[in-house]
Amino acid sequence: MSSRHHIDDFMHGRIIGKIEEGRKITDVAREFDIAHSVVSRLWKSFKTTGMCSRRHGGGRVRNTTPSEVRYIVLSAKRNRRTTAQQVANQFLAASGKQISRKTVARRLRGGGLYARRPVVCVPLTRQHRTACLQWCREHHNWTEQDWACVLFSDKSRFSLSSDCRRQLIWRESGTAYRPENVQEKDRYPTCSIMVWAGIMINGRTRLHVVANGTMTSQRYIDEVLLPHVRLFRGAVGDKFVFMVDNAACHRTLAVQDCLDSEGIQRLVWPARSPDLNPIENVWDDLGRQVAGRNYPPTNKNTLIRALTAEWDKLPQHLLDNVVQSMVRRVECCITLHGGHIPY
Repeated sequence: MSSRHHIDDFMHGRIIGKIEEGRKITDVAREFDIAHSVVSRLWKSFKTTGMCSRRHGGGRVRNTTPSEVRYIVLSAKRNRRTTAQQVANQFLAASGKQISRKTVARRLRGGGLYARRPVVCVPLTRQHRTACLQWCREHHNWTEQDWACVLFSDKSRFSLSSDCRRQLIWRESGTAYRPENVQEKDRYPTCSIMVWAGIMINGRTRLHVVANGTMTSQRYIDEVLLPHVRLFRGAVGDKFVFMVDNAACHRTLAVQDCLDSEGIQRLVWPARSPDLNPIENVWDDLGRQVAGRNYPPTNKNTLIRALTAEWDKLPQHLLDNVVQSMVRRVECCITLHGGHIPY
């Protein structure tokens, strides 16, 4: 049956007219397929007020007009980092009308704007965007089968205080500063380690810890290329491609000569494009798994053991999914003309 809220004034008039003709409320309700109680309340309201139109609600009148709401939304869009109080001050200076920051927040939510943390990305110049766009256009025709032959490698640094800001906790209201709800974190971490790894479809390298010093080109050849790349080169065959990032030690002639002598095809990566590299998503997940352990690492040795254990426990389908997303990443980068992509 229809509800009174969906009955217009014309229908109200017809219902009242039927009852005035002497029809019973039950018969009128059955004829118009309306609940008996709705017709009864409508008839009582007509006898009391003499009106058959629906009475409007008695809510509080808005203190901003539609044009003023558009001004508020436009002010926030012009400067995305402005606060609700600053928008209210701008509105006061422009119109002479004072509104609260809560009113501004409600109007912005009504316009589809919400307060969220900004996405943090590396700065890109025009040269970076151009190089990234050209690289994606060159690999636009690559299929998932082509990307499945690529070993995506990269290094990352983890510290004892590293954690994911997206990790939430369950707590009661007003208990934010209880010891069990506080996570202590140094602003400038003193203990950190560098690790290296590679991923591809149906496989991954072991997590290599770069200990005692920096990663030079010779160390990279001895500790990374020869032990790991040879293994995957033999498993995949002639179609194997090794992704070389832009670290200084990777661009040396010694590394290039080593890859050429092994007959390994190189895939040179564009500069400042971490969102294109699927292993970056794996590093993010690895950091969250380490931070979410029941007993987080407290020193360098326990951090190494935690990273190694969580790396081995990462499900293979997670690695396969991020590698298979390369087709979409390339297409998205081309659509955005070499800019930041949502990956």
